[in-house]
Amino acid sequence: MLRPTNQIVVIFGASGDLTYRKLLPALFDLYCQSALPDSFIILGVARSSMSHAAFCDKMKEGIEHFSNLVKKNESLIEPFLSRVDYLSIDTAGKTEYFKLKEKLLSIDKVYNTGGNYLFYLATPPSMYETIAQNLHAVDLHQEEAGKYFRRIIVEKPFGYDLASAVDLNKKLHLVFSEHQIYRIDHYLGKETVQNILVFRFSNGLFEPIWNRNFIHHVEITAAETLGVGSRGRYYEQAGAIRDMLQNHLMHLLALIAMEPPVLFEAQSLQNEMVKVLQALRPLDKESIENNIIRGQYTGARTNRGFLAAYREEKDVAPDSTTETFVAMKVFIDNWRWADVPFYIRTGKRLPSQLTEVIIHLKATPQALFKGQCTGPSCNKIILRIQPEEGIGMQFGLKSPGSGYNVKQVQMDFKYSELANTYIPSAYERLLLDAMHGDPALYIRSDAVEATWKFIDPLLKHIQTNKDFKLYGYPSCTWGPEEANQLIPEGWSEYPAYCSIEEEPKFTVLG
Repeated sequence: MLRPTNQIVVIFGASGDLTYRKLLPALFDLYCQSALPDSFIILGVARSSMSHAAFCDKMKEGIEHFSNLVKKNESLIEPFLSRVDYLSIDTAGKTEYFKLKEKLLSIDKVYNTGGNYLFYLATPPSMYETIAQNLHAVDLHQEEAGKYFRRIIVEKPFGYDLASAVDLNKKLHLVFSEHQIYRIDHYLGKETVQNILVFRFSNGLFEPIWNRNFIHHVEITAAETLGVGSRGRYYEQAGAIRDMLQNHLMHLLALIAMEPPVLFEAQSLQNEMVKVLQALRPLDKESIENNIIRGQYTGARTNRGFLAAYREEKDVAPDSTTETFVAMKVFIDNWRWADVPFYIRTGKRLPSQLTEVIIHLKATPQALFKGQCTGPSCNKIILRIQPEEGIGMQFGLKSPGSGYNVKQVQMDFKYSELANTYIPSAYERLLLDAMHGDPALYIRSDAVEATWKFIDPLLKHIQTNKDFKLYGYPSCTWGPEEANQLIPEGWSEYPAYCSIEEEPKFTVLG
């Protein structure tokens, strides 16, 4: 494995949950695979007053709980933590960044990191602009081609609507060039998401049928069994539309629908993704009213005990109209996908935890056999993102015995069946790509603005049309009953890991 150039990874907001649960465990897993630079330092930066030893103790605990490789590599924890440092500063104070610059220069001298800095903003979005400007004030944003680099990773949410996303892009571009900015979407770091591209473009079996001539509709589901938990304050501002639809699911749709890139490199990949997002049929009042269903989970007694309603969660308003579920039908107005509906749903407190893409192929023009399936859901290609990552196909075969009776069967491949093959986490892949300077799986500014441009009319419609219904759905059900009317053939069925122990009551909450 080619290692990245020597560098310092600077994590702002290092005392927070993201660093504890995701970033340090992912970096440790990379260390276990000898994938990190020969010389590196991870510098945690936060307001919290904490000693270096206390920070390392906390990160050790996070690694022990959340690392994928720690069980076989416990002896590597201490050597890894010897490359972890901590600096407590007021990240909002401009003069504080002189301390950061002094710290980085001293690390450069000791560890020969060459002035290469990767800044990760694991902070609230309100701090993105401030941190960028303060880095600019002490010239920590400047790089020199061929000598040293400066890169910045920005977590979602990137903006609150189109206007705020455009404004944030402009302000970041005042400090950093586009090639220095890495907007992270951890969905794109998942192994099975990346394999969509390989599955399509490396197989003559699939790419020729990947169009409106053979595909009837596409179904994308991202279901979560958990509620909002302790994230009520954030979720009240975001909702399912901003939290999942605008970023993860739009980017996943773009990968599924994109044209083959000219070259398999960052710019070509990102160009094709942007073209799909720009080709989305705009949402007007009629399409919003007819093709979009919003829901919010209500309390229910289940086999997992009583699950509280969203409005009863911590930091959630008792009369909240924030959606925890959204289902929609969208179209891509280009040559490949004209009039093929894409059905998307995502929600919390659903019966299963899964993310899947199902390509529904058109039926054969004539039914020749007894029992032959004749609907548009007879033949499917199933791309399973999580859990049990893999790829499946559904098709008809002759049942044993006399006659030509047809039975639908499924053929599956699971990544877990690859013996001794380690599947890296999304953060491992994305962090390593940023350290290498490969932005292929990161989001470009025009892609961010294209998704917000598509979603913005929906957000404005919700804000200005109080009669746009919000449906209540009991926890452990598949969302509002009205969502089932979007797909004439119905949503795909999945095994339920929780069940409701009472007659479900679907209501209108707003």
